[in-house]
Amino acid sequence: MTPERPSGSPGVREPEPGRGSGPAERGVAPAPVSTAGGRPPPRDSPATSARHHIALAQAYDGITRAVADLDDTDLQRPTRCRGWLVADLLLHVLGDAQRALVALASPADGPATVDDVSYWRGFPGEADDTAARHAWWVRRSAAAFERPSGVVRLWCDTAPAAVRAAGRADPDGFVSTQGHVLRVPDFLATLTTEAVVHHLDLVLDLPDAPRPGVLAVRVAVATMDGLLSDEAVRPAAWSDEEFLLKATGRLPLTDRDRLELGEVAGWFPLLG
Repeated sequence: MTPERPSGSPGVREPEPGRGSGPAERGVAPAPVSTAGGRPPPRDSPATSARHHIALAQAYDGITRAVADLDDTDLQRPTRCRGWLVADLLLHVLGDAQRALVALASPADGPATVDDVSYWRGFPGEADDTAARHAWWVRRSAAAFERPSGVVRLWCDTAPAAVRAAGRADPDGFVSTQGHVLRVPDFLATLTTEAVVHHLDLVLDLPDAPRPGVLAVRVAVATMDGLLSDEAVRPAAWSDEEFLLKATGRLPLTDRDRLELGEVAGWFPLLG
């Protein structure tokens, strides 16, 4: 996916081939918000907006918990993103948090041009020259810090601020980012999806690191489901994390996966 460069974030990057704060409680998924009778809230309801805010808070807090106590050596461990160490990838996600602060402070006129699913269709599933240039820019930018832990400090200052701004944003409003106009709840869902996928990238070589929170994962999974057709069904044996890793090309499809998916297998990765 190729958004604006060099500021901002290029979306979820292509992984290396063959490699497999806020209202969220630390490590505990908040209960999903629902309407009377236990039915899911309507797409445009205040409950839906609250759910997206809580999911983003959980996604960013999950990354914070994964990196906050890492020393400079661990921050230089590899990730699933080609050529990026943990500190590099964290700087990339930091760009999303900074972009969120700008977008949420600069309301746009509607109507929306994309939603939380169609937004991702503008990004290629495979890396291109623009993505490669951004990857190189991130590596050089991260290397400019005196120590890798400097990236962590900046993340820990910025991510909670982005979550607070999300909580104060008008849920009926619109924002402009990456050349698109989105409803605020849809914008928050795109941020959550990217954060969850990159959280899984970050912990490749950090086996003891916490995993993304349940509600945040649920938003990311809903995005991938939306990128499939209404008739397509993912293999029942896949866990949510396996679905996310395979849908983004982090893990290859097995022969059994291809058999179960049929022609839908040709659509993978759903995003890069």
